[in-house]
Amino acid sequence: MIFTLTFASCQQKKNLDEIDKQVESLLGRMTIQEKIGQLVQKNGDHPNLDELIRNGNIGSVLNQVDPDEVLRIQKIAVEESRLEIPLLIGRDVIHGFRTIFPIPLGQAASWNVDLVEQAARVAAIEATSQGVRWSFAPMIDVTRDPRWGRIAESFGEDHFLNGVFGAAIVRGFQDDDLSNPKSLAACTKHFAAYGWAEGGRDYNTANISDNDLYDIILPPFKMCIDAGAASIMTAFNEINGIPATGHVPLLRDLLRNEWGYNGVLLSDWESVTQMVVHGYTPNHKESASKAMQATVDMEMASTAYETYLLELIKEGAISEKLIDDAVKRILRLKFELGLFENPYAHMGDFPELLNDDHLKVAKKLAQESVVMLKNEGSLPISNKVKRIAVIGPLADAPHDQLGTWIFDGKKEDAITPLQSLREIAREKGIEIFYHRALELSRSINIQNKQGIIRDVNRSDLVLLFLGEESILSGESHCLANIDLQGGQIELAEVVATAGKPVVAIIMAGRPVTFEAIEPILDAILYAWHPGTMAGPALADLLFGKVSPSGKLPVTFPWHVGQIPIYYNHKNTGKPASNETWERLHDIPAEAPQLSIGNTSHYLDYGFEPMYHFGYGLSYSTFEISDIKIQRNQLQVDDVLKVSVKLKNTGNRKAAEVVQLYTRQLFGSRTRPVKELRAFEKVLLAPGEEKEVVFQINTRALGFHNPDMKFVVEPGQYHLWVGNCSQSGVKLEFEIVK
Repeated sequence: MIFTLTFASCQQKKNLDEIDKQVESLLGRMTIQEKIGQLVQKNGDHPNLDELIRNGNIGSVLNQVDPDEVLRIQKIAVEESRLEIPLLIGRDVIHGFRTIFPIPLGQAASWNVDLVEQAARVAAIEATSQGVRWSFAPMIDVTRDPRWGRIAESFGEDHFLNGVFGAAIVRGFQDDDLSNPKSLAACTKHFAAYGWAEGGRDYNTANISDNDLYDIILPPFKMCIDAGAASIMTAFNEINGIPATGHVPLLRDLLRNEWGYNGVLLSDWESVTQMVVHGYTPNHKESASKAMQATVDMEMASTAYETYLLELIKEGAISEKLIDDAVKRILRLKFELGLFENPYAHMGDFPELLNDDHLKVAKKLAQESVVMLKNEGSLPISNKVKRIAVIGPLADAPHDQLGTWIFDGKKEDAITPLQSLREIAREKGIEIFYHRALELSRSINIQNKQGIIRDVNRSDLVLLFLGEESILSGESHCLANIDLQGGQIELAEVVATAGKPVVAIIMAGRPVTFEAIEPILDAILYAWHPGTMAGPALADLLFGKVSPSGKLPVTFPWHVGQIPIYYNHKNTGKPASNETWERLHDIPAEAPQLSIGNTSHYLDYGFEPMYHFGYGLSYSTFEISDIKIQRNQLQVDDVLKVSVKLKNTGNRKAAEVVQLYTRQLFGSRTRPVKELRAFEKVLLAPGEEKEVVFQINTRALGFHNPDMKFVVEPGQYHLWVGNCSQSGVKLEFEIVK
C-alpha cells in the first residue's frame, strides 16, 4: 500500500487565508476572559452550563448527544452570548455511533484499510446527525501488553499498522471537507506513550527510550497529522518523569515547532490537574502554567485554566500571546467546521441511524475482522450436520458483543450469534440446543451441567462461545491474568468429553490465553467484540458463505508470563532457537550451571508465542510465488519496488493478506529482526492469480541514530513477502551511499 502526503490546493489555501482573517478579526474583539473561555471544555451535565455558555466562558461541551439539547445550548451560544461564538460538541465515537463496528483491535485484524475508512464515515454521519462535530478518536497508542485494558481501542503492537488505520479513521471522519455538515473532526490520541504503561496497568508510568519513543510511538501520530487530523489529545501518563500534558519538549518543541502542527491540542480528562497527583506540580495553578507553556489549547473537565490563567498572565508567568495562539487554533477549527455559517447543521438532511447501508458495512467489517486460528476440518459447517449444540455465555449477549466504549450503541439493536444461527437452522432444517452454561464470562459455576452433556452427546457439532464481557476490557480494566475467566476452561473440558467436534468462537477485547484447552478444540475463530452485526457475520463465516480473512494485529502469548512478546523484537547477542531451547523437563538433577551455549528464552515456555503477528487461516489455500525486487542496490529516496504473484489454489473464493517485512542487518543502533513495511488484502476466485506490487521509498526504512537524527543508513537488508510475520521467502537488497 502506498501512502503519500497531500498538499492543499490553491482554492483550499484561499479559504484558509480567509478563515485566518476572520479569526484575527474575532480575536481582536475578545476580552481576556472570553479568550480563556474558549479554552474550557465542560461535560454536558454541568449544573451551570447555560450561564457559562451565555457569558462566553465555555468553548466546548462534551457528552451531549440529544439533538434537541444540542440545538438549545448552541442557540444560547450563537444568539445570547456577546460574540456569538458557536460551541464545539464533542463525544467519544470510538468504533461507531449507533451502528457499532468491531472494536478497533478487531478492525485492525481486518487488514482492510478502505473498509475501516468506510466504517469511520458511517460513524461520522451518524454522530453529526445528532449534533456531534468532534470525536475523541482514533486512539493509536502502540502497545505490546495485552494485560492493558485499552488494547481494545488500539490497532495493536505495530506502529505502521496503527498509523495506517489511524489515518484511515481520520479520513473517514473528516472526509474531504471539514465544513461538510456530515464531517466529524478527529482527535488523535494519546500523545504519547500511553500504551507503554508499566505492567499493563492503565494510567501508569511510561519509561521509554528515546529511540522507541521516536521510532515506534510517534510515527503513527505523524501519519495521522499528514492525513489532516484536526486535533490531538494528550496522555494521562508521565514519560520518563514528565507528565505528557505538561511535556514541553514533546508538545511545544516537537509537535508544534519541529512538526509544525497547528491543530487543536486537547488535554485528556482532568490530566492538567492530575500533574499535582503525579508529583510534578505543587498546585493547580502551576499545572495550568505548565500545560499552557506546553501549548495545550483546551482543558477537558478540570478547572485549572478558567481559575488561574488570568492570574498567571497578570503575574507575567505566561504571556497573553500563548492564550491568543491557543484561541486562534480553536476558532480556526470552528470556522473550518462551518459552525459560524451553520451552527445547527444537524437539523439538515441526514440518513436515519442504523440504516441498511450502515449495517451492511458493519457486517462486512465484522466478518473481515474474525481471525481463524485453527481448523482441523470442522469448518465450514457441513450439510451433514443436523444437530448443533450452541453453548457459552457469549452466544446470546447483545450488550457484551458491542465491546468497550459504546456510549451510543444499544443492545436492542445487536443481533446475536444465537439469533442468526437459529435463523439459518430453520432454513436448513438443523436442530439447535442452546445452553448459556455460565451467567457471565467470569462466573464460576456451570449451570445445568448434565443437560449440557446430554445435548452435546446428541449433537453433530458444538459451537462453544467463550471470551470476556465487554466490561473486562477498555479504560482502567486491566488484568494480571489474561486466561479465559471464570469456569470457561472447565466448561470447554466438560463439552469435549463427548468426543464431538468443538468449534470455539472467542469474543474478547484483548488476546486471551487458553493453552489448557487449545488441544481439545477442533477449530477456533477469534472474533474480538464484533459489534451490532456479530450474529449475521459469524453465522456466514461458520456456514461458509464467506471465508475468514482476518490476520492478527497483535502477538498471542501462550502464557501471561511471556509478556511482552512481540514480532519486531531485537535479536540480542544470544538469540533462541528450537535447537538451543533448554527445556525445563529435560534438565537432569544437579545439572552444572554453565553460560556457554545459553540463549534468551524461558525454560518452561521457550521463546515462541502461541500465534504470531499477522497470522490467520482461510477456508482456501494460497500460493505466493515469483517474488522479485526490481533493483537490489538503492540509494536514499530511491523506491524499493517488489512484485509478487498471489494465487488462490483452493476451491473457494477468499481473501489473503500479502505482507512485506524488512530487516536492516546492522546499524548505528541495533535494529528489529523484522518490521512490517507494506501489505495488501486481495480477494481471489478459485484458481485466480494476481500480481501484487509494492513500492516503498527507502526513507521509510530510516530510524533515529544515537544522536537522535533521522537517518537511512547504507548497508545490507533482508526482505520477506508472506502471509504472516513468520512466513515468506527471504530476499536481499542493499542501500548504498
